[in-house]
Amino acid sequence: MSIRHSLLALLQDRPRYGYQLRTEFQNRTGSSWPLNIGQVYTTLDRLERDGLVQKDGADGEGHIIYRITPAGLDQVRDWFQAPVGRANPPRNELAIKLALALTLPAVDVGGLIQAQRAVSIRALQEYTKSRRDAAANPRPADLAKLLVLDSLIFQTEAEVRWLDLCEARLMQLAGPA
Repeated sequence: MSIRHSLLALLQDRPRYGYQLRTEFQNRTGSSWPLNIGQVYTTLDRLERDGLVQKDGADGEGHIIYRITPAGLDQVRDWFQAPVGRANPPRNELAIKLALALTLPAVDVGGLIQAQRAVSIRALQEYTKSRRDAAANPRPADLAKLLVLDSLIFQTEAEVRWLDLCEARLMQLAGPA
């Protein structure tokens, strides 16, 4: 996920200070991805260094306000227009863990799969409940949250199906009992 581009996208809406950006990011993504305030300010420093944002003074409470520059607007426009690449898929910690577990003698791979399935199903239930709650009283701002929750639901459903496949292959490898 590109925090850099996300902050630029929020700044094209209006100038903001760091904590406002963090809050707005979490509100618009349904609080699905925690965003560390230190990461926000580090990213703003880099964006300023790269000429994509500029400081726009302070509010009455001492918060430094950031404004997107024309170069920043160009970059965020390009980001929105470009599809997300699939050439280098993100690392999947669970897939790496299972791949390594299969190659080591002292790991209970079946237990690992079952434990992960339980966690994934709990997450799926939580996402589904959050989605149901958000859909019960829809507001225009909730559409973004609903889309993020739908994505998380689909990803988690796929993970549970993949774990089922892993377990089936593991049993197939073990042979007839």
